[in-house]
This record gives sequence, C-alpha cells and structure tokens, in this order.
Amino acid sequence: MSKRRGKKRKFNKWIIVLSILCGITVIGWIGGILLSAPGRHEVQQLTIHAIDIQKLREGSYVGEYIGIKDHSRDTMVKATISAGRLSDIKILKGALDKTGNPAELKGGLSIGDLFGHVIESQSLQVDVISGATLTSKTHLKALENALLQAETK
Repeated sequence: MSKRRGKKRKFNKWIIVLSILCGITVIGWIGGILLSAPGRHEVQQLTIHAIDIQKLREGSYVGEYIGIKDHSRDTMVKATISAGRLSDIKILKGALDKTGNPAELKGGLSIGDLFGHVIESQSLQVDVISGATLTSKTHLKALENALLQAETK
C-alpha cells in the first residue's frame, strides 16, 4: 500500500507543478496581449495615402515607420524611382527572415509579394495580406514615407 501512496503523491506533485506552469504561461500570454494592444490599435488607425508615382523625382529613398506606442512592427524600406515608375522596393528592416529575405507571413505570402503588387499597379492602394494586416500596413506606411521624399515641390 505504501508504494501505491508514494506513486500517487509523486503524480499529484507533477499535476501541481504542471498546473502552475500552465497558469504562468496563460498569465504571460494575456499580459503580452494587453501590453501590445495600444501598438496594435495605433497601426489599425494608419491611413495609407495615394501618391502619384509618375510625378516623383528619380532616385532611391529610404522611409521608415516607427510606432509611438509599440516598436515591435517598426519598419524601414528603400524605394527606387526610375523613368517615372516605382521600379524597386527593398525591405531594410521589418518582416525579414534570418537570411534577410522577406519572411513568409500568411498563406505563403510575404511583404515581397505585397510590394510586387505595388510595383505592378504603381499604387499604394493595394490589398493587404489577409492575416498580416498590421505588418502589411506598417510596411506600406514606410514605403509611403519614402515616396513622400521623392515628391517634387
């Protein structure tokens, strides 16, 4: 009988330890959500303005998006205008994988795909990546900031 009680006590101790670990994990998860909420709300409110790309000066321009309430989605891009067209967009900081290439986000798509649509349409008014809306918006805002530097005054 005492062997059985010893096993039961060990089992109960493991249940208590696992319960505590699960509780800590849940509290951390909820805390992370609550702490990042202001930053997510800030990005949701971003507006991407239309820019007439044909009226931009030629050259390469770097633009950034830096969050006020949260820096987890800060981005930096380099846009190249050539012959009255947006010809290239490079992500300098943001949704990149460990090798420096655009990271796969949702549905096998990346910010590289989003920027491909921007170059194809010559417009910032493109559909964002579903499931990666906030990341898409911050990259588009950084691109907008780069293009604003190329506007002829």
